[in-house]
Formats: sequence, C-alpha cells, structure tokens
Amino acid sequence: MTTPWGAPALTRFPEDPRDRLRAWDASDAYLLRHLAEREVPLSGTVVVVGDRWGALVTALAEHRPTQITDSWLGQEATRANLARNGVGPGTVRLLTTQDPPPGRIDVLLVRVPKSLALLEDQLLRLAPAVHEGTVVVGTGMVKEIHTSTLDLFERILGPTRTSLAEKKARLILCTPDPARERPANPWPHRYTLPDDVGPVSGRTVVNHAGVFCADRLDIGTRFFLKHLPAGRSGDRVVDLGCGNGVIGTAAALADPRAEVLFVDESFQAVASAQATYRANGVPGHAEFRVGDGLAGVPAGSVDLVLNNPPFHSHQATTDATAWRMFTGARRTLRPGGELWVIGNRHLGYHAKLRRLFGNGEVVASDPKFVVLRAVKR
Repeated sequence: MTTPWGAPALTRFPEDPRDRLRAWDASDAYLLRHLAEREVPLSGTVVVVGDRWGALVTALAEHRPTQITDSWLGQEATRANLARNGVGPGTVRLLTTQDPPPGRIDVLLVRVPKSLALLEDQLLRLAPAVHEGTVVVGTGMVKEIHTSTLDLFERILGPTRTSLAEKKARLILCTPDPARERPANPWPHRYTLPDDVGPVSGRTVVNHAGVFCADRLDIGTRFFLKHLPAGRSGDRVVDLGCGNGVIGTAAALADPRAEVLFVDESFQAVASAQATYRANGVPGHAEFRVGDGLAGVPAGSVDLVLNNPPFHSHQATTDATAWRMFTGARRTLRPGGELWVIGNRHLGYHAKLRRLFGNGEVVASDPKFVVLRAVKR
C-alpha cells in the first residue's frame, strides 16, 4: 500500500499465499491521504478504531497510535504487519473493544464496521474522551456508509458531513461537540428465547454490540437448536464460532457433566457467550477463548464440535474461515468424535466434509438450512 508515510508491506492473517484478498482497501488509502493533505496534527493521542488488518496503524506507527479492534485475527495481523515493517513492540498500543479506552483522544480515526450496533457502542464508549479540538475522521467504502452511519456520528459526537467519493470510498468528517447530550449506551442487550428450542427454551441471551442477531434468535440457530445431538454424556464439547454462546449453553444444559469450550475470533462474541452462560446459572465446567478457531487446542482432545461457520470476511464472501474450522475440528476430534455443522443449503458444506472426513450425512434440513454430521474415523 502506497501512503504519504511510505509503502508498507501488508498481509491478512493467517497468511495464505493463495488468498487474493488485500489487507487494505481504497478507504484506508483515502483516509491516509486526507490526513497528509490537510496536515492533521498527529502529535497527541491518536486512536484508530476498527483497523481491519492493521494497515492504518502500520502506516501511522511513527505517531504511536492506539488501535481498538473486535477481531483477534485483525489484532494478530496488526502484530505481524508491524513486525514485517520493522516497527518495534510497544510502538503501537493494541486494545480490544472490551478494554477501557484511552482517557483523552486528540485524533479519532474510525474504519466503519459492518455492524451499526458495534459503531454505536464504540462511539458511545469513546465520546467522553473526545474534546472540542479532537479531529474525528471516519472512512469506508461507499456501500458501507449510510444515512444511519452519519446519524450515529451526529447524534453521539457532533455535526457530521461526508466527503466526495474517491475510488468508491468516502470519508466521514465530524466536528465534536462535547456539550452534546448523548444517549445512554444500550449495550449489551438481553432477550428471552422462545419456548420451542430445546434445553435453552425460555432462557436469557446476552448480546454485546456487533454480535450476530442482537435482539432475536436467528432462524439458522433456531433450526440447529432443535436438532442438536442427544444422549451423550460427559463429553468435551466445543461451540466453534460461538457468537452469543447459545449453542454451547444448550449443550451444557443438556449434559451438566459436559466440558464446554466456547471459542470465537470476536472479543465481543466471547464476552457475550460468557455473559449468556453465567446469566443462566449453568452447572458444569466451561472455558471461554478468543482465537483462531481450534488453533492451540490439543489434537485428539475433543468429542463433539458444534459449528455455524460464517461465510463472509467483512464485505467479501469466502469459504476460507469454514475450511479452517472444519480442518481444525478434524485435527482436534478423538476417533469417533463428531462435527455437527449448520449452513445454508447453497454453501455445499457436505462436499467439504466428505473430502476431509471421508463421510458426512444430513441430520436435518428445510428449504433454507441443512444440519450435517461428520465422524472422525
């Protein structure tokens, strides 16, 4: 990526030479050009929110910025990209969306997330640190910035306008008004599950901002809950890509002797899963881990993996995450262990499972979803 501060070499994480997706896009480049052309002073506390693969903080490393991200993969990509470009450890402060933000912010740069809820939560958390002299600039591709996006900046921080579009990217320019009365932060959100979803019927779900289906049970998870494996006892179970943790909580309620590992690459998701589990007073043992799927879980240590894999990486449609999840499941399952997957019919997960496991059967299906089961031989 060519920037006014040089041309850093950047990759996504985990690095895959077959991956044709870049670690930056036109909105990152547009924001950096804007900062240089307008000679925005970067001597104070610079905070970068939602930097997807570390492109922005790598380019701005000499100004010792703070990065705030919800993505474990994005944070690892940032570490790798900083090292690749000779930036020493500690030069860039790396925070998650669950960490306390800096107490004062002089420059706030926001890479607009896909989730409007996550943007709302982060702006409300950061607003007390913004002062009347703070420079606030958001960036995103044109298709990612909507009237509702601008309304959030306006309502929480102050008067907001947009730039002209360049290469299908646009900037959000906001003038902070510290005297503006801000709404209370509505996150995390809690709701009660319906009465027809097995062990978690009528139970409480806690969703932090940005986690899928924040105010209701999505139809895919609802279908999966009705077809989870039964009759198992004392298993080591993984809720892989746990989101708000409702699947793993159902498994724990169905078998109090089970040991359940909740894992997701989203810090918000794992916090939600932990809150959901605790809100329901579930007996037994559970572990909560933020990371890249099953990396770090010992081989042959798991009896059952329950998985609803994502098929988007930000705005790009890809099966790379699902493939890593399936291969990780095969490695960590004991002989006779099972992977249960739900997905949209058109995604063709059955072919991937048969290729990896040598088997795969349909447990349940409807016109939209299919639940599949693969056994490690």
